[in-house]
Amino acid sequence: MQKIFIKYTFVIVTAAIFLMLFFNLIFTFYTLERQQFETFRTKTEQVMHTLENNQTELELMNASLDEDYLTRAKAAAYVLDRMQEVSMDSSQMQYLADLLNVDEVHVIDEKGFIVSSSVSKYIGIDMDDHEQTRAFLAVLDSDKEDAFLIQDAMPNAAENKIMKYVGVARNGQKGVVQVGFEPTRQMEAELRNTYEYLFSKFPTDVGEELFVVDRMTGMVLGHSAGMNREFSADHYQMEQLLNSLEGAFMRGEKGRTMYVVSSAYDDVLICAAIPGEILLHRLVANTFSTFLYLLFVEVAVILLLNYLVRRKVIEGIHHIIEDLSAIANGNLDTRISVGGNREFEQLSDGINHMVKSIVSLSNRISAIIEISGIPLGAFEYKRGRRHVFVTSGVKELLELPGEKAELLYKNASMFDEFIRTLLENSTEEEIDVVRISKSKYVRIHMSETVEGCLGVITDVSGDMMEKRKMQYENTHDPLTGLYQYKHFKRLAADILQKMSSGTICAAVMLDLDSFKEINDVFGHNAGDQYLQGFASVMQSMPQEHFLTARRSGDEFCMMIYDCKKREEIVHWLDAFYKALEAKQIPLSDTQSKCISASGGFAWTTDPDESIYELLSHADKALYDVKKDTKGRYVEYQ
Repeated sequence: MQKIFIKYTFVIVTAAIFLMLFFNLIFTFYTLERQQFETFRTKTEQVMHTLENNQTELELMNASLDEDYLTRAKAAAYVLDRMQEVSMDSSQMQYLADLLNVDEVHVIDEKGFIVSSSVSKYIGIDMDDHEQTRAFLAVLDSDKEDAFLIQDAMPNAAENKIMKYVGVARNGQKGVVQVGFEPTRQMEAELRNTYEYLFSKFPTDVGEELFVVDRMTGMVLGHSAGMNREFSADHYQMEQLLNSLEGAFMRGEKGRTMYVVSSAYDDVLICAAIPGEILLHRLVANTFSTFLYLLFVEVAVILLLNYLVRRKVIEGIHHIIEDLSAIANGNLDTRISVGGNREFEQLSDGINHMVKSIVSLSNRISAIIEISGIPLGAFEYKRGRRHVFVTSGVKELLELPGEKAELLYKNASMFDEFIRTLLENSTEEEIDVVRISKSKYVRIHMSETVEGCLGVITDVSGDMMEKRKMQYENTHDPLTGLYQYKHFKRLAADILQKMSSGTICAAVMLDLDSFKEINDVFGHNAGDQYLQGFASVMQSMPQEHFLTARRSGDEFCMMIYDCKKREEIVHWLDAFYKALEAKQIPLSDTQSKCISASGGFAWTTDPDESIYELLSHADKALYDVKKDTKGRYVEYQ
């Protein structure tokens, strides 16, 4: 029974196999042709896609490198502008070039001559002598502080060597700082965009040929076999190639039947061809292999592949996807470890190495900044990512405690909110300058894109302290610390102009009584102490109501503002005179004196009244009281 079952099973299965082979032969012929068409169409599309990608890559690379070259040129100019008093010989210039990772660094003076260079033989070159160098004279002649020129790669004037130069204007003096690079990457990228190079790297099957034909002239522009001529009369012609967009059999070279597929791309046809006998061989081979494997492979392969794919591929891919999702969300400490085969291990190691490189990028940038000696910090974060890339200088410049810094660096949204809060409290002088501590100011410059945000932090404490010092000296009396009279009038005029309805303000003129006698009897040091004592009483009054200044010598003035009625002004004047009476000024080791001053005041409720007229009225009141009785104040009538 077992033998009969085997016999009939063998006959039935064999008949079924031959029947399937017959239909398979018909179907396979059509399938092979369509497969070859799809293969050729895919290859021609890959050729077109590669050409487009190479062109896009070249354009992006040029733009990226131009930006990078400009940044390095500005960095070189920054360093050289900070070292104007140092004579830079060629070795030092070469050190700067190595530090900036450029090939050449040149300094061009205001006359257009190279006066310092990392290449000693270039020193003394007149930029006006050659078309290549003459272009940078436009930067020299420009009035813009940030003028620059990025020159395309071309032979340089000195050695006819292909170079790319970038020049930027110097700050603080007339001149140009120029950096040069050998554009190796750009030249290689341009080479990769030629048909010859593309076809030399593009894989082709046995007997297969790829070629590009000019649609207007019929000239072969590129061929995988290196041919560069028009097709002969017995070869396929342009009209035939135009009719093979959906694939066609035609006579090729030496009368061989060829299967050709062409694709239109701009002004050319990208074509792929293969001998018809190869397709016939594939048909026979396919039918024969189907016969061999039909009985044994189907179930075994499906089951085996299902097992292998599930255990060896799918599970590993899912694990990698989960870990990559964690990394994308900012968990850069995640380590991918997928075993089972060498490829997954290599992929895991590659991803881990890439993540490690990304994490260490900020450290490398920090090291470069530390080498330069510039108090600079930089940060970057991507939208939708948690991790913030920062240089070491950020923590120091912002004076962040260690724990707070770690917390902010791991949460991009929190870091963004922190930076924007700082900028909301920027100084009045400059909107991007923030006061970190009593004597520390930093400038925060942020550049936002769709992808995220890039920021640079620089220490501007010295500039801000110097600016505030100069501002203070220009507006304050050096002896008493009160406002100078000129600045007082500007502030008082602004207060008067902005006075709200229902309030009044008053100008008060003051003159110290018998001040000349104090100077004559006790000396000018005692007189200065007397003036400073009077000023201290003025400064002790509430700043929300009093604006004080020294007019000249022993003359002073005040503005009392934001009062509701005249009696309130009188109240503040009484309080001021009461404080004067309580102020004892030592004039010598044995004598001291209460401060005595005469004053006159004038008040107004009209914000349109001139501050000069108001001060004049107060001055007249002061004049009247000085003629009558000193040591008191009177109101202008």
